[in-house]
Amino acid sequence: MAYINPAPGTASQIVLKLDVASSESDVTLGASPLTVPALQDITVNAANDVFTWSQLDSTAKKQIATTSTNSISMNLVVDPDTFFGSSLTAGQTGTVAEQGLLGLSRNKTLVTFSLKFQEGGATDKFIKGTGYITGLAPTVSADAPVWVTPITITVTGEYTASATE
Repeated sequence: MAYINPAPGTASQIVLKLDVASSESDVTLGASPLTVPALQDITVNAANDVFTWSQLDSTAKKQIATTSTNSISMNLVVDPDTFFGSSLTAGQTGTVAEQGLLGLSRNKTLVTFSLKFQEGGATDKFIKGTGYITGLAPTVSADAPVWVTPITITVTGEYTASATE
C-alpha cells in the first residue's frame, strides 16, 4: 500500500493552479496559470446530497443519493501579487494574474483549477474542475503577524481526476 505523504517543506508536493475558464466544462489550464503560493492546508469536499422519504409500508426511511456539492477549501498566507493581482483596475476580462484572488472573487470570474496531489512523475495525481473563488476573509493579529485568509473554490459541476495537469 502506498500513501500520499505531503511532508511540510517538501517542494511542490501540493500545488494549486488557477486560470480564467472559457466555459463550465473547461478544465484545461492556459499557458500562464496562476500558482497559488503559501498554502497552509487544503480540504477537498465532495458531498452528495441525499433525498429522504417515508413510505407507509416500511418502518424505516428510504434514501437515495442526489447531486453532489463540491468545493475546495484552504487557508493561505497572503501574497500581495497573488491576492491583489498585477492590475488593481483589471476588469472582468483580465487574466488571472491581473485580477488576483480578490479580483477573481469580486468579478465573479469562472476559474479553471488543477490541484496536484503528489510529486513523482508517473505517480502524479490531479483533481481538476471549474468554479468560483469565494470566502476570502484576510486577518492579521499579534499572534499571527502576517495576513492569512481562508479561500474556497465553489466548484460548478464535477471534479475530474487525471494523471496529467
